[in-house]
Amino acid sequence: MTQIYPIEVFWSDEDQVWIANVPDLAFCSGHGETPQAAVEEVEVAVEAWLDTAKKQGIEIPKPSKRSIRA
Repeated sequence: MTQIYPIEVFWSDEDQVWIANVPDLAFCSGHGETPQAAVEEVEVAVEAWLDTAKKQGIEIPKPSKRSIRA
């Protein structure tokens, strides 16, 4: 079963793009012109991060439980 990691999405004034970040996975982020595009990019980054960690024998953190803000 694939783990589901929380994703934070926010607008970057500096870069003028949406950023999607996975806090549980160090340096795992993506960006896009829309929030959806940023999430799609970070989902690819998560798979690459996990594949690389498995190949290198790096411990894979369990997803944290974060509340959703309305």
